[in-house]
Amino acid sequence: MTFDWKASPFPPAKVLEGQYCRLEPLDVDRHLDDIWAGNAGQTHVWDWLPAAPPQSKGEYRALLDSMVAKAGIVPLAVIDKADGKAKGHLWIMEIRPEHGVFEVGWITYAPALQRTRAATEAIYLVGDYGFSLGYRRYEWKCNNLNEPSKRAALRFGFQYEGLFRQHMVVKGANRDTAWFSILDGEWPVRAQAFRRWLAPENFDAQGVQKLSLGAFNQIQGEAGKVTLRRAGFADIPAILSLKNAAYTPNESIIGVPSLPRIADYTQVVAEHEVWLVDGESGLEAALVLDIEPQDFTIWSVAVAPEAGGRKLGASLMSFADERARALGYGSVHLYTHAKLTERIGWYERLGFAITHHEDMADRRLTHMRKTFAKAG
Repeated sequence: MTFDWKASPFPPAKVLEGQYCRLEPLDVDRHLDDIWAGNAGQTHVWDWLPAAPPQSKGEYRALLDSMVAKAGIVPLAVIDKADGKAKGHLWIMEIRPEHGVFEVGWITYAPALQRTRAATEAIYLVGDYGFSLGYRRYEWKCNNLNEPSKRAALRFGFQYEGLFRQHMVVKGANRDTAWFSILDGEWPVRAQAFRRWLAPENFDAQGVQKLSLGAFNQIQGEAGKVTLRRAGFADIPAILSLKNAAYTPNESIIGVPSLPRIADYTQVVAEHEVWLVDGESGLEAALVLDIEPQDFTIWSVAVAPEAGGRKLGASLMSFADERARALGYGSVHLYTHAKLTERIGWYERLGFAITHHEDMADRRLTHMRKTFAKAG
C-alpha cells in the first residue's frame, strides 16, 4: 500500500492556549520558582520518572536546564490559568517527523494540578497541536506497573497496543513498557470528547464534573446482541456506500436528495457521534447522534438493505435511548421528511410523538420527541 505521505515539520516551540491552562516553552528563569514551590517535597511525583526527586531548587534548576538543552524534544511548562502559576511540565518527545509520530511524556504535575481540568486539557492541547502539524500518531508510554498512568491513557482515549517486555532499565530496575496511541483518523472523535468534557456546562458550581471523560470517550457499545463501535475517518467510504443504499429509495417518495445521503461525512464524523454495526460482508448499519448541551438528536439511522429483517434499526434506536440517558438527557429528538409516513409511524411505535413541522425551501420536516420517564 502506498500513499502520498510528506514528512511533518518538527513542532516549533510555541504557546498553546487553552481554557484552563496554557502550555509555554519551558523557560527556567521564568518558571522555576513556581514549579519548585508546587513540587518541593513531593517525592511521589517522581516514582515513575527516570530522574530522582530534586532535593533543592538548585538541583531542580539543573534538571530543567538539561531539558531545555536536550535535542529532539519540546519541553513545556503547564500554567494554571486560574492563578497564572506554572504547576508542572511535560515534553513533546519521541518526535519522528519522517513518520509523523509524537509522544507526550515526562509529565510532572504538582499535587495542586493533578486531577484538574487544566491537567487533562494539557494532554488535549499537545494532541491537537501535533495533529494540526500533520502528524499521524500520538503516543503514550508508561511502565507497565504504573496503573494510574495506564488508566489515564484509556481515559484520554488512547488505545492499548501491547507490552514491550524488558524494554528499558530505569533507576536500576527492569521496565516493561505499555504502549498506547491515538491515530490521526481517530483524533477528531477523541478531540470531540475532550471538548465536551472540558465545556464549562459539564461542571457544577463547585467544579465537580457532571459526566466523566470516559463517558464522552466511549467507543464501543451493546444493544441487546448487537455490538456497535464509534466511527473514525477511515470508515467514511463505507458509511457513504451504506447511506446511498439505505436512503436513495426514499428519494422517489420525497422528491429531493436525502439530507443524510448528501452530507459531508468528514464533518459529521468530526462533530457528531457516529456508531456503526459491522457484519461479515461489511458495514450493516449506522447511527448518527447530534449531541448538543441543550438537546440530544438522532440525526440519522440507516440499515443496509441486505441486513433488513433483523431489527437492526430498532437496536440502534434502543442504543440511542441508552446513550441519551447515560449522558444525562431526559428526552431524544429526531426529524424526518413529512412524506415518509411509514417511517413516522415506526417512530411513533417506538414512543416518539410529533412536536411540530418545519417548512424549508425544498422540503417539510416532521420533528418528533421521546421523553423518558423519571426514575423513581
